[in-house]
Amino acid sequence: MPGGNLIDYEQITFCIMNWIKKVFKGCAHKSSEGHYHGHYAEDRQFYAPSGSGDAWREHENEEIDRAIALSLLEESQKGRRVKDDKSQLEDDEQLARAIQESLNFEPPPQYENVNTYQPMPVHFPTGYSRICAGCNTEIGCGRFLNCLSALWHPDCFRCHACNLPISDYEFSMSGNYRFHKSCYKEQYHPKCDVCNHFISTNPAGLIEYRAHPFWMQKYCPSHEHDGTPRCCSCERMEPHDTGYVALNDGRKLCLECLDSAVMDTKQCQPLYLDIQEFYESLDMKVEQQVPLLLVERQALNDAREGEKNGHYHMPETRGLCLSEEQTVSTIRRRPRLGTGNRSMDMITEPYKLTRRCDVTAILILYGLPRLLTGSILAHEMMHAWMRLQGFRTLSQDVEEGICQVLAHMWLLTQFDSASDSNGAWTSSSSSSSRLKKGKRSQLERKLGEFFKHQIESDASPVYGDGFRAGHQAVYKYGLRNTLEHIRMTGRFPH
Repeated sequence: MPGGNLIDYEQITFCIMNWIKKVFKGCAHKSSEGHYHGHYAEDRQFYAPSGSGDAWREHENEEIDRAIALSLLEESQKGRRVKDDKSQLEDDEQLARAIQESLNFEPPPQYENVNTYQPMPVHFPTGYSRICAGCNTEIGCGRFLNCLSALWHPDCFRCHACNLPISDYEFSMSGNYRFHKSCYKEQYHPKCDVCNHFISTNPAGLIEYRAHPFWMQKYCPSHEHDGTPRCCSCERMEPHDTGYVALNDGRKLCLECLDSAVMDTKQCQPLYLDIQEFYESLDMKVEQQVPLLLVERQALNDAREGEKNGHYHMPETRGLCLSEEQTVSTIRRRPRLGTGNRSMDMITEPYKLTRRCDVTAILILYGLPRLLTGSILAHEMMHAWMRLQGFRTLSQDVEEGICQVLAHMWLLTQFDSASDSNGAWTSSSSSSSRLKKGKRSQLERKLGEFFKHQIESDASPVYGDGFRAGHQAVYKYGLRNTLEHIRMTGRFPH
């Protein structure tokens, strides 16, 4: 027999038992509490009339049928209410699933070249099983995030930089890493190396900045026009939180370049001897003893005005090979560093140049690092050597170009670069210089690379193009053959 019929018979039996109890209860009320008869309507329904026994049984059967019918009606109404509740629950679950599916989306990126997403927290329906992509455990009931084609506990969706949960409406991506937008900006948005602020965007919404071609120092375009000083040696701009040293002639020197700066004439003499030995190693000894003087910028400019001939590298001349008799102001004692990173107490004295030969003196700007001072001195020494050797008047690009080649060669000898003794570089001079100077610091090596880069990348037609033409000729034919060709023709060999 089906289970449903069994349940119905049990219900009927239960109803009959309840009815019998009520009947007995009514009888008891009648015999012992008859004086309440007029006050209980339900008791009057079950009182037997004072008639025969058949009439009583007939009346009793009717009452049983009526009680069964009422009980069955009540149970049927309860069943319908349960079915209606179940149907309503199923409708609610379908509606919740539809809302959840509508919320499970990934909007397009919003942040320029950075992927920006919007994690959507939703309520997880009971009875489903999902695995968190962060901790690889079951999410269970409650809130979760559906993002990056995966599900996450809200506490497992964390920033790669600060390791805090990402609860913002938007976040940024770099590769497979998630970031708060503020953390991404702090880590990847370029900052100005001068003012240390985030570099702003231009009217087109793009990040725009300037960068030094060698040092790659990034800075806001506005610093090119707001008077921010540059180091007179390495050309880097002065950061706002680092004070450069102010020299007496108005130039600024960074602390790295100051570390090896040559500040007076006496201090420069060992370097002068090194350059002389370098030329001797090339079999190009300068026979005359040419005075070497370190001077301020103004004294150098004044001496340049007194020269009848010569080409000078603009915007600033750093060295001169003089042929005229003059009186120049040279630095006798180096300055000391005072308050506010200003040099002070420098002592200068006049020096009268007399013409004993075609070269009266070599002047070098003071306050430059040793390697830069040496390369300038090697350049000016080549001018002196050619004049003393009787070279004809050369075109500017040839004369300045071959002088730059010698400056470049000397810089190479200060490190580990050397070449065939018949070519541009000589191993003997390189070895001699390294033995005397010892191992260069990493910073000084970097400065040396920069000074070589300056010579190689010079865009001027005289110094830049002249160097590249001379360098190619020396590399192809050797230094001695190149010099001989210049002496005969006044041009570089091709």
